[in-house]
Amino acid sequence: MCRWLAYCGDPIFLDSLLFDTENSLIEQSLHARKSVSAINGDGFGVGWYGDRQTPGLFRDILPAWNDSNLKSMAHQIKSGLFFAHVRASTGTPVSRENCHPFVYKNWLFMHNGQIGNYRDVRHGLEMTLDANLFAHRLGATDSELLFLLLIQNGLEQDPIEALRKTLHQTVNMMEQVKAEHPLRFTACLSNGQDIYALRFSSDPQAPSLFTCTQNGATLIASEPLSNDGVNWCSLDQGTLLHATRDGVKSHSFDLY
Repeated sequence: MCRWLAYCGDPIFLDSLLFDTENSLIEQSLHARKSVSAINGDGFGVGWYGDRQTPGLFRDILPAWNDSNLKSMAHQIKSGLFFAHVRASTGTPVSRENCHPFVYKNWLFMHNGQIGNYRDVRHGLEMTLDANLFAHRLGATDSELLFLLLIQNGLEQDPIEALRKTLHQTVNMMEQVKAEHPLRFTACLSNGQDIYALRFSSDPQAPSLFTCTQNGATLIASEPLSNDGVNWCSLDQGTLLHATRDGVKSHSFDLY
């Protein structure tokens, strides 16, 4: 399983969270503590919002701890809303197109989890995409497919309802093929103003998710960025966070 973080608040340099904290995302890429896989070395990505409406995006297949370009870039870029992700593949190839975050217009998306029995479900879900969205399908991951389904199901108009429709659609397709493995979906989306983060699974074992508020900023991450855990709150399964620069609200979430 992957590790990721999202930040929303006053602009800060990216390296302050990617490299400089006690349990930074780069540290987690080598020594994750709340993941099935301790090592997340199958590529990485950073997406950030600056002065333009659309986000910047940098992804590569090197392990995050071994990319000098990432360290240099993170030392120079300052942003008030950014995503970062280190990948542990669940079976699809290690390629730049399969690294998170994924981008569509002004939206960013990243994911930790998987569609159960993805090989059996993939074709049926892909065939529900319209031609324009299918043309945006550059990689092979279930994560990118879920993002495109979210867009098709109205992400730009109503993100929460799009999440509900997409996950319901996915679970239904899994039931049709009698999938033996669960849907696990701990994911994060942003349009540059709002962040939506959801911890969900079709079984009781959704991947971990934590949040912390510091100096008016909201941090959301797969695991705490400090070892003492101070101010970090573990989110229950079925929890949806909606964060803006004005604060964060928590909602319960289900498919029905």
